[in-house]
Amino acid sequence: MKMKPVARACCAALAAASCWTVPAAAANAFPERAVTLVVPFAPGGSVDIAARLISDAWGRALGQSVIVENRAGASGNIGMAAVARAQPNGYTLAINTMSLAINPALFKDMPFDTTKDLRSVGTVGTSQHVLTVTNALPVTSVSELLAYVRARPANDLSFGSAGTGSTFHMAAELFKSVSKTQILHVPYKGGGPAMVDTISGQVQMSFPVLSAAKPQVDGKKLRALGVTGTARSPLLPDVPTIAESGLPGYEFNTWFVISAPAGTPQPVIDTLNAKLAEALQSPALKQRMQQEGFDPLISAPAKTDAMVAAEMARWAGIVQDAGIQAN
Repeated sequence: MKMKPVARACCAALAAASCWTVPAAAANAFPERAVTLVVPFAPGGSVDIAARLISDAWGRALGQSVIVENRAGASGNIGMAAVARAQPNGYTLAINTMSLAINPALFKDMPFDTTKDLRSVGTVGTSQHVLTVTNALPVTSVSELLAYVRARPANDLSFGSAGTGSTFHMAAELFKSVSKTQILHVPYKGGGPAMVDTISGQVQMSFPVLSAAKPQVDGKKLRALGVTGTARSPLLPDVPTIAESGLPGYEFNTWFVISAPAGTPQPVIDTLNAKLAEALQSPALKQRMQQEGFDPLISAPAKTDAMVAAEMARWAGIVQDAGIQAN
């Protein structure tokens, strides 16, 4: 017997409704088990520290554990690609920093598309870097450093970084771009070796993250000329910003973002974001983050997506102008 058009339409509507009912119900129950937070870098770095700082508080807010898992390699691309390919159900997430925006310009063959394969859950926080110089360098301010650099041949002075495309590297490249100076880049396998060689004078300067720089500055092993943000840090209150110390217009803050696979249901994204915001508003977590040099930052998913896209465009220009290529 043929079904009348009206009956067919009703059945189709019911079928469509039933297709959406199960995901909606699942989203409403989310989370029903532990959430994995992938750190696409080795343990001990700033992204790993940020993940471990927030995991307990975020897990308590969600009512389930947040398990931190390190999947390092290819400047963060291996771990991010694994998350991009994961089931879009909210149980496999990633935390990343500015490599999320820098790598698409740095690598010719990316294993995932940042804007198409991932979507933002929200921000976690920001962290400043510190322009440090070896004690043997006869400068005590950014303006004196710039005069010293300009009085010498191009690339006569060098800076160490945690690797090509690292935030250490990009903070220095932005410094060179704004100041229109030529300083030689020396990439290392991690921020620790770069700082060691800055202390010894093998390279003359570096831009370590604030939490790593503070012990060396307090111990008088490195001289801090300026912090990279728009305001001084409570951790180094006597150190001016780079902008106020001789380079107006310079600003660099490392940001930390949580990403989920594209296709993750909006109710799941909203739950993750709301509980992340709840965790970041905890006075205990705020204090712990600030002690480690992080400033908590709460942002909605759509606003975070827009920020990542804008940062991709910004760093694509800097990478291209500087002729930077992945190792």
